[in-house]
Amino acid sequence: MTDAKTKAAATSAVRGRRSASFLNPGLVLDAAMVIIERDGPDALTFRRLGIELKADHTAVLRHFGSKDDLLIALADRLMEEALASFVPSENWRETLLSLARRIRSAALAHPGVAVLVAARPPRQAEVLRAADAAIGALRQAGLSARDAAMYYLVLADASMAAAAYEAAIVSLDSGAREGDQRAWRRQYLTASPQKYPHLASAAQHLADVNDQDEFETLIGLLLDAVELRAQTHTGNAGETERGGT
Repeated sequence: MTDAKTKAAATSAVRGRRSASFLNPGLVLDAAMVIIERDGPDALTFRRLGIELKADHTAVLRHFGSKDDLLIALADRLMEEALASFVPSENWRETLLSLARRIRSAALAHPGVAVLVAARPPRQAEVLRAADAAIGALRQAGLSARDAAMYYLVLADASMAAAAYEAAIVSLDSGAREGDQRAWRRQYLTASPQKYPHLASAAQHLADVNDQDEFETLIGLLLDAVELRAQTHTGNAGETERGGT
């Protein structure tokens, strides 16, 4: 019996050594994404990663020392997918629209991951390239460096927040999601014209709006604000120049 236990322990140790040799950060992240999308964000633990990879969880810890490190790497992975093949447009508005839409597409492709890492800033160099393109687009629109910095952060956060919110809805059980949608539509459409005249007059339109419409409208409003701010900046610059002559 003792020999059998010793043999089993030795086999386990060998399996652990093999795990350490074949694992790499990419495989760990692949497994993490599978666990999150299949079983939900709360299911992601190092022990579950070990089971998914058929390895001892301590082998995973050699690549990611903490769950925080793992989450940041997942945020990087999500943004890497969002920015794959991204090329800035000659039109500043199209550049910013493209970035926002890419963030949304990546979030909806991996809704569980998006919900989990929405508040974690990615740290890879590819994100810096996108930030440079976005700020360049805002400067092209006519914003000052200070305003470009502010509007870049607002646009980036708004895009990710809206995408993560939509991803959270997508992550719901299909029955719960459809039930919520039916309930909202029913509430809108059955609103009393006497009590809520304005709501009743727009009820059909509210029921027809979809998530993509909302996202496009949100980003469009922010880009309209960029144009207005740029016009103000240009006007103020002109007034200053005239006042100085």
